[in-house]
Amino acid sequence: MGMKDKAGKTQGQAKQKMHEGQQQAQQRGEQAQQRGEQAQQRGEQARQQGQQARQQGQQSGRQAQERGRQIPERGRQNLDDTEQEMQDRFDQDYDA
Repeated sequence: MGMKDKAGKTQGQAKQKMHEGQQQAQQRGEQAQQRGEQAQQRGEQARQQGQQARQQGQQSGRQAQERGRQIPERGRQNLDDTEQEMQDRFDQDYDA
């Protein structure tokens, strides 16, 4: 094999390797872009879940606050019933 043929073959191999390297670099770039998009999607999902959790927490807080208001009213009603019952018993005792 002559020197010219050997040089041409080496040059062809170098071009082939350079082409393969460019393809690999392009693939790595595309993969990195996909990973970035996936991370962005996960971040958006986490933000939405956080927002939902915050809204549910606020709703639970309002419900608890409302229950807290209802309990004293029930307590007052029970207290009024007890006073009425005592008055009825007093009346019954002294009417007898």
